[in-house]
Amino acid sequence: MAEKLVRADPLNLRPLQNRRREAEMELIRPWVPSPVGFAVFCLVLEDMGTARLRGLYVITDEALSPGRMHVAIATAALEGGARIVQLRDKNSSDRKFYEDAIVIRRLTREYGALFIINDRVHIAMAAEADGVNIGQNDIPIAAARRLLGPNAIIGVSADNIEQAKQAQTEGADYVGFGPVFPTNTKLDAGPVSGIETLRMVCAELCVPVVAIGGIGVPNIAQVAETGAACAAVVSAVVCAEDMVAATRELVERFKN
Repeated sequence: MAEKLVRADPLNLRPLQNRRREAEMELIRPWVPSPVGFAVFCLVLEDMGTARLRGLYVITDEALSPGRMHVAIATAALEGGARIVQLRDKNSSDRKFYEDAIVIRRLTREYGALFIINDRVHIAMAAEADGVNIGQNDIPIAAARRLLGPNAIIGVSADNIEQAKQAQTEGADYVGFGPVFPTNTKLDAGPVSGIETLRMVCAELCVPVVAIGGIGVPNIAQVAETGAACAAVVSAVVCAEDMVAATRELVERFKN
């Protein structure tokens, strides 16, 4: 991947993502004020590479269930039908994180799923992940795009509609929005947004919305009804007695 990036720079390929979005805006600008035009714009964005961002999105977390490792969690999630797996670990060394990433990258390819790295753009590059998820205080979207290239998936976490819209404007491929429900998984999560705010965000944005925060079997069907492209879960899988069965049930409830 590093060699590709070196070759790309002299050809000025780094701004492709921004030019792509500018072209999309010009294409639909006369139609945006109408509901039909807005729907067309969203379909254009989907055709431009976000169509695979659909379904159950499982985030690994070794700290939630001691003894369960990232690779084991990812394997169970994939066997259960998860379409996206994110490797997240705020405490591990880069070496361990990279070693886990390499294995999970291979697994996600075998299952035809997407692989996202939390925060660590350099590991995403080294492991050839499909993309990264970055927070409000992490590396800017434009900088991540320059490093990862125009085809990488860059997701941005947001806890209010202003942040979500800003992320879309700056070129995010998806917005992770929440917490939708109360959660103890992420200590620095923002205020609970609620299901109706999620519904509003899904209606306002053209990029896919990944709902996150307190999602599990009792409420994942509610999330599906808002129009969210994905439901991201952590403890609902990681802390389940049978992670494969838990993933399968979540997948089914999100579909239905």
